[in-house]
Amino acid sequence: MFGLGMLLVLHAALAAPMSWAQTTVIWDPLTKGLSTAMWAPGPTCHDEVPPLIAVRIDPEQYRFATYHYKDEKLPAPLTIKEWQRRTGADVLFNAGLFRDDYSYMGVLLKDGRSLGTKRHGQWQGLFAAEPTAPGLRKARVIDLAVDSWDVDKVAYREVAQSLMLLDHLGKPRVRQTGKRAHQTIVAEDRDGFILLLKTTDPTALWDLAICLQRDFPAIHQAMVMDGGASSDLLIEGFLSGEEKHGTALSVQPYQDLLDGGGMRHIPLPAVIGVLPRQ
Repeated sequence: MFGLGMLLVLHAALAAPMSWAQTTVIWDPLTKGLSTAMWAPGPTCHDEVPPLIAVRIDPEQYRFATYHYKDEKLPAPLTIKEWQRRTGADVLFNAGLFRDDYSYMGVLLKDGRSLGTKRHGQWQGLFAAEPTAPGLRKARVIDLAVDSWDVDKVAYREVAQSLMLLDHLGKPRVRQTGKRAHQTIVAEDRDGFILLLKTTDPTALWDLAICLQRDFPAIHQAMVMDGGASSDLLIEGFLSGEEKHGTALSVQPYQDLLDGGGMRHIPLPAVIGVLPRQ
């Protein structure tokens, strides 16, 4: 939970605009290493893509942890709010894709252990965090079309596999299907920060990829987690009314998308938590 006094001081001292092509984003710090913002698409794609909630995470200040309900010895998946109560994470987002029976599709590792899932043969995006060897970045997006991945010599402890959205050349890696849904995007920017992007309305992945390519050049590469009713992002401490003090002013109009309670949140078999480093 973030204190109001600290938030106000950090907001006044650290919030700064960044211009990306035809858009401007103002980051509102929550605490050291964690900021939020609203990202509005430029005029070239605003009709197809709604504003996005953005969370910027410094992996040097925050760690990532994977959770799966079976590994937690739970009888059934939890909603994202229930996951937050269990894990105490400051930020949580849905991990990858899963079937109707809650079986996870793709590689999922926790503390270097496989959680009983198998590598998907076609999906080429990996979110990888908490390296096992020195010299590696603490969190990154890995493109299996470019980067090698040895299942017997895992270089990261926390891993979740899904689809690539944009590669390092800015090329969209999704098909143009026209299907629209809420989306959760995990991206790596050119300064080494991890960005979480959550759409405020349904959009097509192809349109989103093209829009980010044009208007968000700070993104190095990005992957997409599960969409639709499974698309979830929670920022802890986001309260309304007199008690509102846990997140930045720019995203407060979207409380029902961020507090885990105001809209329909289906149970999630796996999530990724963002927690302060000790």
